Amino acid sequence: MTSILVVDDDPRLLRTLQINLRARGYEVDVAPDGAAALRTAGTRKPDLIVLDLGLPDMDGVEVIRGLRGWTTTPIIVLSGRSGSADKVEALDAGADDYVTKPFGVDELLARIRAATRRKSTTPATPLTLRIGKHAIDLTDRIVRAADGQHVRLTPTEWHLLDVLARNPGRLVSQRQLLTEVWGPTYTTETNYLRQYMAQLRRKLEDDPVRPQHLLTEPGMGYRLHLDRPA
Repeated sequence: MTSILVVDDDPRLLRTLQINLRARGYEVDVAPDGAAALRTAGTRKPDLIVLDLGLPDMDGVEVIRGLRGWTTTPIIVLSGRSGSADKVEALDAGADDYVTKPFGVDELLARIRAATRRKSTTPATPLTLRIGKHAIDLTDRIVRAADGQHVRLTPTEWHLLDVLARNPGRLVSQRQLLTEVWGPTYTTETNYLRQYMAQLRRKLEDDPVRPQHLLTEPGMGYRLHLDRPA
């Protein structure tokens, strides 16, 4: 069943879309603001996201940029902003489509079908990877060491690793990681990143003092270097 995350601060609209989408066989999660959207997307991994831009805690374009740091899930913007500049900004940030309010449910459903068809023709991102002697299954959240033993990661460690794993070899900024894992009110709490990256290195690196995979870019962010697919 295709899963959809609907993000909007209007409870009536959320309810309307929830009813209409479920009636057509979709699994639906809802989020009333940007922080909840980022958390839900990270934990539920929806197949498609319908996103309003005018959210109470952050602009929807920031949410798009945050999501695009780790996922290629189709994003359909559903917004009352009809100006071309708003559309260009959202599409440049990584949105796949833009529907202006007020809208017809049939039109939105057609856009959803088109976006999911495009996704089905795109090769899936590998969800199993190798860091040193550890094989990591991101789908089932299992880490196996070379001797076959399981390594336990906390939910926060998994979320942090998940964001990095979807950007292999690329720099992920401190701000992006903090927003994705902890929320937009934590963008200055860089000590959280240092603490949890140290924990991940102790669990996954052969030599945590000289990491070869979970790399720090001083003052900027972090980068995940992979050896090869597991």
